[in-house]
Parts: sequence; C-alpha cells; structure tokens
Amino acid sequence: MKKPFITKEQAEKIISEFPTPFHIYDEKGIRENARNLIKAFSWNKGFKEYFAVKATPNPFILKVLKEEGCGVDCSSLTELMMSKASGFSGKEIMFSSNVTPEEDMLLAKEMGAIINLDDFTHIEWLDELCGIPETICCRFNPGGHFEIENQIMDNPGEAKYGFTKEQLIEGFKILKDKGAKYFGIHAFLASNTVTNDYYPNLAKILFELAVELKNETGCDIKFINLSGGVGVPYLPDQKGNDIFAIGEGVRKAFEEILVPNGMGDVSIFTELGRFMLAPYGHLVTTVKHFKHTYKEYAGVDACAANLMRPAMYGSYHHITVLGKENVPCDHKYDVTGGLCENNDKFAIDRMLPELEKGDVLVIHDTGAHGFAMGYNYNGKLRSAEILLKEDGSTQLIRREETPADYFATFDFCDMFN
Repeated sequence: MKKPFITKEQAEKIISEFPTPFHIYDEKGIRENARNLIKAFSWNKGFKEYFAVKATPNPFILKVLKEEGCGVDCSSLTELMMSKASGFSGKEIMFSSNVTPEEDMLLAKEMGAIINLDDFTHIEWLDELCGIPETICCRFNPGGHFEIENQIMDNPGEAKYGFTKEQLIEGFKILKDKGAKYFGIHAFLASNTVTNDYYPNLAKILFELAVELKNETGCDIKFINLSGGVGVPYLPDQKGNDIFAIGEGVRKAFEEILVPNGMGDVSIFTELGRFMLAPYGHLVTTVKHFKHTYKEYAGVDACAANLMRPAMYGSYHHITVLGKENVPCDHKYDVTGGLCENNDKFAIDRMLPELEKGDVLVIHDTGAHGFAMGYNYNGKLRSAEILLKEDGSTQLIRREETPADYFATFDFCDMFN
C-alpha cells in the first residue's frame, strides 16, 4: 500500500502558510533514489544520469540532482536557460529536441551541450546553422513494435522521433566527414515500463547497433544513451522496478556484446524523469464540495490544470485521505476538479473512506509530469511547489500564480493596470 511522505499534522502546518492545492517534493527520497541509480551503474566508469528536465522543471529540484552527480536532458530554449541558471554547463547537458527552432539549437551549441540529433535532415541544417561539433549524438528508431517476451511494449514505428538504421549509418559517415570525432547513440522505445527487462533488452539492441556502426563507419562511439522509459508503479499493488537488477542486466549485455568487440570503454547514459521524481511528489488538495446526482462526487480545490495525466490519459493516481489511512474504504466517489471539462477527474468510482468537507487528500506519484504539464484553461492559476527538506522543514520553491501573472502577457496595453 502506498504511504504518503507527509502526515496530516505536517500537511496542516504547511497549509497554514501555503493554501492548497500545491505540489510537494521529498528531498530525502529524491537523493536516495539518485544515489541508488548511480550505484546500480557504478560498474560503468563513464556512467551519467541526464535528468529529463521536462518531467519536473524546477531549478531547486535540478540543483538537488546536480549535487547528487546528475546532468540534465533539455528539449527547449527555456529548459536550457533553466539548466544554465541551475549551474549546469557543457557536457553536463544533453540537448534532445525535435522540430527544433534555430534559437534553441544555437543556445545549445553556445552552452557546449551534447547535441542529440533527431532527424537525418538536421545534419545539413545544423552544419549550415552553426557547424558540426566534435561530439555529436543521433537518435535511433528501429520501427515496428518493441517487444519483450512476445509482449508488445510500444510502437516505435508510429513515433515521430529518430533515424532509421540506414539513415544512421549514412548520417554517421556524413558527420565524420564534416568534422565530428566522437559519437553517441540514443533511443527511446517504450514509455513507463514496469519491468526489469526493458533496459537490458534495449541495451542489447543499441550495443549491437553500436558494433555495426563502428564496423560500417569507423566512427569512435563514446557513449550510448538508454534514454528514459523506466517507469514507476502507479497502482498500489504493483511491484516497482529494481534498479539494481536493471543495472546488472545492462552490465551483462555490455560484457557480452561491447567488450568482445573492443568497445569496453563506452559510457552508458540514462535520461530518466519519471523514475527519478514521480514517487517523490504529491499533489495536496482539500475537499470543498459534494454532489449527489447519478453518482457521488467529491469536489476538490485542485483540477486537471494542476495534474493533467488522469484527464489526458485516464491514468491512475492513488489517493490517500490524511488522518483516515486506517479507516475502511467503503464509499465510492468520483473525485473531481472545477474545470468546465467532464474529464477533470482525479479518480472515477474510487473506493475511499467517507469524505467530509475540509479533508486533505494526497494524490500520489505526481513528482514527474505533474506540475510540468499544468496549464491555464478556465483561467486557473498554477499552484505553488514546496520542497520537504531532509530535516523536516519546508521550502517554497515556486510561488503560486496570481491573476497578475495570468494577465502579464497583456502588458503591452493598459487594460489590466
């Protein structure tokens, strides 16, 4: 059963200063998880985790991860700017983008980030725009379905990302002719996998590809980026990934494929977002209203603007009623927000303890792709973000939006002065 990392007493104290809804993050859990990941891959001398900024774009979180030895993966101009402000530079940054604007690529090149090209046509475009760097990476898409033990995990052939193998071979040759000296390979073949087999299976594909590319092109392949895709157990009875088993599986593939081919010095990179942060974030919200029609509805002060995943994907997020952890879950509710959209529901037909106005709910596993996917539909304002420090104190790491923030882009006129 999932347990919140804050108690009712802690929540009440925080709410007295920062009203709900808000996102809160567990610094202790984040640090321990980062250390375990690095330990699991410590067999690889060049291992580096490049945290996916898109998952939790907050400089205070990024600084915590930097202190634990992580780099960052960026996909836009503002993510690059945030990473720079958080102290990252040069090869601590991977820039993985698609349909990339010129200004984004120019800043990535200026910052010395490792550029990960998404498309064959971007080779000539990058060369004309700012030149080919000495170190370059390309994203691979094998097409078709990605399977583990005859179970389809995802459908890369329908994804908009990456080079075909033929394009990758030709692309490496062109990049080498244009002055690139050091090469990397990147691939993302499945999302939010809860199996210890995903990374080892992906590693085998990329390691075999690396050997083929080396033999076909003569390029010096320095790193292989396994990207993201290692997920978390959103369901309360779901078994999570074992990062140590995953690391060992990748090591075995490394020893079987790369080492015999003289590539034992290749660095392994990861680019995790959900695995790094999701379990260490809660959306905290308060019950405000009830509605008794064809169903029983409990209305809370958060909405899909604070957490889009349930509305967008039908995703399950576990809910704990603080102070009622041991009370029987014998009442059925749709837990809803106040948007003018019927899919603005955090839970449908969810069995919970009997709710009362003022009950504080913890919505679990919102530390990644939670606040980050927020928006302002209906004029809803984004919530605050708070860090629960290792010593039990709290730190505001993003204030809540105000109407002035919402109207700020009308600052060219005097209607809202």
